[in-house]
Amino acid sequence: MNQTIENVRRQHDLLRQQIVLYNYQYYVLDAPTIPDAEYDRLFRKLQYIEQEYPALVTPESPTQRIGAEPLKTFSQVAHEAPMLSLANAFEPVEVEAFDRRVREGLAVSAVEYAVEPKFDGLAVSLRYENGVFKTGATRGDGYTGEDITLNLRTIKTIPLSLSSEHVPALLEVRGEVLMFSADFIRLNKQHVETGKKIFANPRNAAAGSLRQLDSAVTAARPLKFFAYGIVSNDDPNVPHDTHSAIIQYLSRLHFPVARECAVVKGCAELLAYYQEIAARRGQLPYDIDGVVYKVNSLAQQARLGYVARAPRFALAHKFPAQEAITKLQDIHVQVGRTGALTPVARLEPVLVGGVTVTNATLHNADEINRKDIRIGDTVIIRRAGDVIPEIVSVVVAQRSENTQPFVMPQHCPVCGAKAVRTAGEAVSRCTGGLFCPAQRKQAILHFASRRALDIEGLGEKLVDQLVDNAIVRNPADLYRLGILALVNLERIAEKSASKILAAIEKSKQATLARFIYALGIRNVGEVTAKDLARHFGSLDRLMDTDMENLTQVPAVGPVVAQSILDFFAEKHNREVIERLRASGVRWEESANAADRSAENHAINGKIFVLTGALSEMTREEARGKIEMYGGKVAGSVSRKTDYVVVGEDPGSKYEKAVSLGIMLIDEDQLKSLLQSV
Repeated sequence: MNQTIENVRRQHDLLRQQIVLYNYQYYVLDAPTIPDAEYDRLFRKLQYIEQEYPALVTPESPTQRIGAEPLKTFSQVAHEAPMLSLANAFEPVEVEAFDRRVREGLAVSAVEYAVEPKFDGLAVSLRYENGVFKTGATRGDGYTGEDITLNLRTIKTIPLSLSSEHVPALLEVRGEVLMFSADFIRLNKQHVETGKKIFANPRNAAAGSLRQLDSAVTAARPLKFFAYGIVSNDDPNVPHDTHSAIIQYLSRLHFPVARECAVVKGCAELLAYYQEIAARRGQLPYDIDGVVYKVNSLAQQARLGYVARAPRFALAHKFPAQEAITKLQDIHVQVGRTGALTPVARLEPVLVGGVTVTNATLHNADEINRKDIRIGDTVIIRRAGDVIPEIVSVVVAQRSENTQPFVMPQHCPVCGAKAVRTAGEAVSRCTGGLFCPAQRKQAILHFASRRALDIEGLGEKLVDQLVDNAIVRNPADLYRLGILALVNLERIAEKSASKILAAIEKSKQATLARFIYALGIRNVGEVTAKDLARHFGSLDRLMDTDMENLTQVPAVGPVVAQSILDFFAEKHNREVIERLRASGVRWEESANAADRSAENHAINGKIFVLTGALSEMTREEARGKIEMYGGKVAGSVSRKTDYVVVGEDPGSKYEKAVSLGIMLIDEDQLKSLLQSV
């Protein structure tokens, strides 16, 4: 009997290896070596063996690419290394500038580059442990993505196990999921016949298919995967010299890679490659929106490093956008989460680059005036970067007498508050920050953020539910919430609801600086809020001040001052503030700067450092009180430090203060200093 089972196991392993190889030849190499009927026979045989001997079924089996039970939502995955975006270039001069910066950064006369098509799909990361595919995630915001492992397992071009004798214990592969153009056309045809929603383009179809909560739906979609890189790995079996060697290594592991990958030298060859791929773009089986240049040497990549969210050693050279002509029917104004008023063109539907476009961005009033765009004009539409539709220009020769100039509204089209345009800015903004429905979610999230009133547990998903269900309309409504309102929301249990209510109650004890910052006044950040709190000492004095007094505050110029005046000029903003006060939100107030100017007390102008845990107030509260009376709180001890406040279990700051002879005080002594003021 054992011998029979062992024979079946060997037969199963051999059959599985054969099918994995045939899958690779068919889906990756596009070079099948056996007829479809023979493949189907072998696949059914493997299914039969696994039905008879369930213990032989593993997640890596080709039979397991059928999807699993639908998920309720995707969990979040933090990327071990960020999935950064690339800087873009549209003109040869930008590529020349990139090559020059690279050569100067490396102090060399010429650089070797790895070049490849820029896929128009969805970036993903695949994690393999001991050669077995374990997890996969979307790019997300570059630092955190969605766990779409079950969906990725259904894509036949993604190996479930790596066929190599020297597979690293841990390998993270980066690449793109996309849909071939022919498959996209067939899918849309099927959807038309069955009355389902059709997709705008292959990228949209790939993204929609990959983010299905039911992986069986993903399994039915013709998705492909192409690898283009790995996360740096210390394993000696992984290439550590060039990017092109990594591409070859991925190919040996049976990952699909673009056949158009190449290695060139110097800027002239970069541009020649761009022209070559541009000429072949229409013949490729998938959509691309440009090419990517990467310094080939990994050592040189490390020397060049990164700037902001993009590497210095790589560049995406985009193809020219596609254009079309249509009629501008109207201009509507949208209000964003931060109060920005954005004009949007309503167009007669037109096909641009395979996508039906009905709206286009107009950016701002200056852009409309610069291009002399009028309602009723015939306009040229372009999908800038093949993504965002915009109006390039007006066909003036076709302008009729009935066209109408556009005038930016003076009041918010959503809430009616005054819309202001700050000097030096191109955008008009709604001043109804605390009550404007368009800004509602952003205002509440900012109010509850850690550096504002710090309401723990009040995250984006909960705020979405509170606002969408009309439970909370402005920050003051948070203090009217009860346990029943929260537990009736999705995924909020009684224990979680109690914690949130406790956090809301705790937030009532604030500082003036935090409260000013929490209001979300345009151009008023943390530092400015602290300066305002120190200068005025009272919210009422701040609310009733004028331009002359505001511009006496450090770092408050006419632009910031006008933002403050506009905010408090809105009656509804003041009403929300009064409701917050009536709900019990409170803080300590002090004399204004003029009354304190002659004082030379023990806090004004002094530098404090906090170390260890305080018993009666948090370190943030202590910081707020010190800053309220003109003191400064530093993060480290130096010879300029005046006081080190020592709590329980002080750290190295205490030892350094002792060595420098800095005055040490405890929490009671700090309270005495505060009370003396």
